[in-house]
Amino acid sequence: MSWLQQLYETYENAQADADSTLWPVSHFMKNAHIEVVIDSKGNYQKGRTRCLSGEDAATLIPATESSAGRSGAKIAPHPLCEELGYCAEDLPKAKLAKFEAYQSQLTKWCESENTHAKAEAVLAYISKKTVWSDISKEVDFPITFKNKSGQATKIEAEKAFIRWKIEVPGEPCSSTWEDGDLIQEWIKHDASVNSKMGFCNILGKQQVRIASNHSRFIRHAGDGAKIISSNDTSGYTFRGKFYESEQACSVSFDVTQKAHNALRWLVTRQGYRNDDQVFISWAVSTGEIPDPFADSHMLLGTEPEEVEAAGISDVGQAFAKRLSKKIAGYQANIADTSNIIVMGLDSATPGRMAITFYRELERSEFLARLEQWHTQFAWHQDFGKNVSFVGTPAPKDIAEAAYGRWDEKLKKVIVDEKVKKVTVERLLPCIIDARSFPKDLMNFTIQRVSNRVGMGVEMWEKTLGIACSLFRGTHQQENYRMSLEEDRTTRDYLYGRLLAVADYIEEISLIDSEKNRPTNASRIMQRFATNPATTWPILYERLKSYMSRLKVTPKRSKRLVELENTIGNIKSNFKSVEEFNDNSPLSGEYLLAYYCQRKELWKGKEKDIATDQSDD
Repeated sequence: MSWLQQLYETYENAQADADSTLWPVSHFMKNAHIEVVIDSKGNYQKGRTRCLSGEDAATLIPATESSAGRSGAKIAPHPLCEELGYCAEDLPKAKLAKFEAYQSQLTKWCESENTHAKAEAVLAYISKKTVWSDISKEVDFPITFKNKSGQATKIEAEKAFIRWKIEVPGEPCSSTWEDGDLIQEWIKHDASVNSKMGFCNILGKQQVRIASNHSRFIRHAGDGAKIISSNDTSGYTFRGKFYESEQACSVSFDVTQKAHNALRWLVTRQGYRNDDQVFISWAVSTGEIPDPFADSHMLLGTEPEEVEAAGISDVGQAFAKRLSKKIAGYQANIADTSNIIVMGLDSATPGRMAITFYRELERSEFLARLEQWHTQFAWHQDFGKNVSFVGTPAPKDIAEAAYGRWDEKLKKVIVDEKVKKVTVERLLPCIIDARSFPKDLMNFTIQRVSNRVGMGVEMWEKTLGIACSLFRGTHQQENYRMSLEEDRTTRDYLYGRLLAVADYIEEISLIDSEKNRPTNASRIMQRFATNPATTWPILYERLKSYMSRLKVTPKRSKRLVELENTIGNIKSNFKSVEEFNDNSPLSGEYLLAYYCQRKELWKGKEKDIATDQSDD
């Protein structure tokens, strides 16, 4: 139950934030469909009723423990704002029991010492039993309700949810959901009539109000799944060990309300979502922390121009320096005593939710591990649409690189949501717990890059950068740089360089004809990665016709000589003929060399194009 305590403390700390949208206890947010205006005497204001939609429909309403968790045919009215089926006695085919329960509960509130003038006005109006006849003259049912996402739903009269505005002369606030005094009076009244006392396992206190029901609506407005549930009296949730659910573990009403409200607030504000899967990370002190699910570009922003000006060999060092400064900034803004919590939620059924991941870390430990993750797996990333950066990809991008497919119609990568969920869950311990990266995931991503079939250029370039990240990060002992290492003479690295030169020669020979087609090097990349020694002669033979095109002018011929010398130098770096003729599959190291050699060759791309065109 540590998570309840941490969330409870988070709620208490966040109340000082004027911008926070934390729900008060004994309340929750619900989409209202119709807004009705009455005066302080409970008189209906004709022509003022309006239908709601979008963000305007979100309404904070008073609730009881029972009404907040009602479902099916259960009769459990909310105290003030309600469906027409509860507050309109004159509704055709109305269930009288619903109206009587609603009216009775509202009457008890208005007769208590915590009554409020707006609640009394609503009671006076609904007691006239003309709610349906008044509203039906101004609203056509069923009504069409559009949520904030634009999805439209037909709402029948009985299920149409009403919120109230009470206009009182001299009072600027007529909305019941915005009246602070009304909110506080309901909280006091609810506490006085629901006073089951007991021991709270979180606060360690006796004689506090104990919760009977726990919150739902955690991930979104229609979320019916609960983390805590003890009302299954016919099953074996607690029976067999205890007579009552409270004997298993009792939690105070304030603790569970505030903890769930804090969780809901965090999920809405900063949660990572993937279908029903949600991950959140936060500081209990509510200070800003870096998002562990973000890529380095989101964490650091666009790279400054001086990094590129410093030269490729300085990119890795420059990135590490920028990252260290950013982490130091977070370190200064988070209290020394504040814990960092990382929590995952998911549900297999509509009614039950599980905490799939939970870690409590000290501030320094969390930031150190996040810095390690972004440093260890840093590489050049090309995410298309002018998004290029040095750093580590996000977990969702790694999942898409390994298992995604390019949808030409939608122009984006599609990946099965279940596969993405499982992959993100596997990667989270690598970030938070500094565990080893799954090698099967790395190998699969490398294989995807080698086999370009069905991948668009944009997707392939992105996957290439991610594959290099994963290989470099899982082979830290090799100290790979993010630039071309001409002094590295391993077999796989040298073959990767040869592939990049062959690819470059064919590409620049096709500039004049502007043929937008894959090169031979890219088409037989998978074969090259599997059998390099026997594939290289075939690739080189195919290059000859393209090399002859570069001999037409002195400048191009000079460029060709440079490239042939580069091939010769690379081949001479093999330790022996036997090593060069080794036909065993290449490791992901060849991709690092391919990427860096290609980047080095294309540094002067614009100059090459200009030279080619001017020579003709």
